[in-house]
Amino acid sequence: MGNTAARDGGVQSVDRAISVLEILARRGEAGVSEVAAEIDVHKSTAFRLLGALEGRGLVEQAEDRGKYRLGFGLIPLAGAVSDRLDVTRQGRAVCSRLASEMGETINLAVLQEHWAVNVDQALGPSTVSTHNWIGRLTPLHCTSSGKILLAHLPAEHRTALLTASGMERLTPRTATIDALESELAKVRASGYAVALEEYETGLNAVAAPVHDRSGNVIAALSVSGPAYRLDEDRLATLTAPLVRGAAEISRRMGWYAA
Repeated sequence: MGNTAARDGGVQSVDRAISVLEILARRGEAGVSEVAAEIDVHKSTAFRLLGALEGRGLVEQAEDRGKYRLGFGLIPLAGAVSDRLDVTRQGRAVCSRLASEMGETINLAVLQEHWAVNVDQALGPSTVSTHNWIGRLTPLHCTSSGKILLAHLPAEHRTALLTASGMERLTPRTATIDALESELAKVRASGYAVALEEYETGLNAVAAPVHDRSGNVIAALSVSGPAYRLDEDRLATLTAPLVRGAAEISRRMGWYAA
């Protein structure tokens, strides 16, 4: 009972804190009394909320006016979202060009919880579209894009995501945890990841990392197609241009490799 009350109280505090940020975003500046009135709490509660947000740099006090406004601590948070949106825009021309040159499906995927979600797709001129991958959540452990995203996470974060995913064995070729960890080390060293009929029987793919301006891997660029057409030999010929395409998107995002 006590734990439930504490949890509910914590959720209410988070909800109120978000409301405070929304108020300041809408009004530009607001005092403690104004914030308290808008979220219907006592002034002391509003003061504590503003103090906690100020401590994290999410709000700041305007000099000599006793009012609060949004703080610069929000910029890194907004930037993280902006980069995820921007990578789609920056990658679109590269995806289209690669699809045209390779004649296969090109996808751009980002991390969402313990999934890879495809945010853009381009089809080659002769590709018969059997899959619309945009918005589709795919497993991290058995897709080329997922392996790229996993490989560049801190080990503790990676373990948590794999545990949450359950690592379902979808085909006879889906990797076990021990084999996957060994493979991810090779992915980091080589700069690309391959999935050979691990997610779907008859589907092969290769992916490469896309970096943001700080060098963090924020997306994976992949080419995929039927195994009879994209066998290991053909995938090998597509890997280098795919890696170059991912590097081009990274440059557009502001990253330059040393």
